[in-house]
This record gives sequence, C-alpha cells and structure tokens, in this order.
Amino acid sequence: MKKGILAILVSFVLLPSFAAKPPVKILVVTGGHGYNKETFNEMLNSLGSGFTFEVAELPDAFRMFLPENRNKYDVLLFYHMWQTITPEQKEAFVSCIKDGKPVVALHHSICAFDDWEEYWRIIGGKYFHKPTILDGKEYPACSYIHDLHFKVKVADKKHPVTKGINDFEIFDETYKGYWVDPSVKVLLTTDEPSSTPVISWAKKYGKAKIVVLQSGHDTPTFQQAEFRNLLRQALQWVVK
Repeated sequence: MKKGILAILVSFVLLPSFAAKPPVKILVVTGGHGYNKETFNEMLNSLGSGFTFEVAELPDAFRMFLPENRNKYDVLLFYHMWQTITPEQKEAFVSCIKDGKPVVALHHSICAFDDWEEYWRIIGGKYFHKPTILDGKEYPACSYIHDLHFKVKVADKKHPVTKGINDFEIFDETYKGYWVDPSVKVLLTTDEPSSTPVISWAKKYGKAKIVVLQSGHDTPTFQQAEFRNLLRQALQWVVK
C-alpha cells in the first residue's frame, strides 16, 4: 500500500517535467512592402501548435525592440522592406539582437535600410537599390525577376535548418547582385542565372543566431512544403 502511494506521489512530482513545452512566440515584423497576408498567415499557421505569431508593422514595430517589450516574443521573423530609422531606434534594434534575440529574415528583408550598413551586417546580406561601395568594393544596383521556376540545391544537408530536405524546384522571385557576407554558413544555392548563387545562409550577430531565406515572394512559395519545412527548422534552430 505504501509503495502504491509513493508511486503516485513520485508521478505527481515528475509530471511537470513531461508537460508540453510552451509554444515559440514569433514576432513577425512587416512594413514597406505589400504581401498576400492570407496565404502568408496560412503558412505560419501550418508550422503547428509549437508556434504562435503576432504581426507588428513598422514603424510602430520599433517599440518591440525596447527592453521592456523583448520578453513578449522568442524570435523575430523579418518580412519587411522598411527604410527610415532614427538613431534611438537603431540603438534599440542593435542591442535587442546583439543581446540574443534571434532572427529569421525572409525575401525582401535583405532590401531594407539602404542607408544603414549595420543592418546589412546583422543579417549578412544586402540588395542594393543604387550603386554602393561596401568594404572597398563597388556594387551596381541589383536586379530582380518575378515568377520563375528554378532549382534550389541544399549546400549543407547536415545543418539543422536543412536536415532532411532534398534539392527542390521553386516558383519565386530571384534577386541578382546582392552582397552576402563571406563569413556566413551557406545553406542553399541555385544555378539560376538571374539570381545570386547563394540564396540562404546562417550566421551569428552578437549572441543571436540569424538565418536568411532569400525566397518567399508570394503564395506559391508560402504553400510549398520544402519552404515551410525550411522556415520551421530555421525558427527551431535559432531559438535553441
């Protein structure tokens, strides 16, 4: 009888350790570029019960980088193309990420902040809207082409972001000529001539993990199984 009671007590003590983990809270930062909100949100809902999300549009979203708001989310998902930012907003933005708030950046997020080089360093890439000199090299304005079928190659099949994902074909928008930090970990590439070869990478900025997926223009990509898996695994990896 005593053994039975002891077993029950032990089970109650151990129960919290087997409780489900709270979902990862995603703050989706948008602004400066339109998108199909319905199918984009469907993609986020498809990530499953392990994630919840809230959308914050710039410039109002800048307040979420302030210290008093950083505990309201676990990871930043950039899907913006915002350009203007004040010195105070820059300071909060940088300290938020440098102190460890992870980022997954999609598509036109590499086109943001044309006049703020530190943002380019944070995400490890930049689409140039105008001729720009960076690290002593002059880059011409980049180019893009909508609605192309092209092949995506997994460059590192052992990385947690790409694990279990095979090479695939996508229907999306390509960017050509953008800068990619040479120190990043390359995850995906393409041989499509209208694209820069490196189309996904991982890096760190301060204490934060960063993943960039250049794809993600519209509904066909939002609904693609491989892209959804990449996004899910990127979010899981950066928050660990």
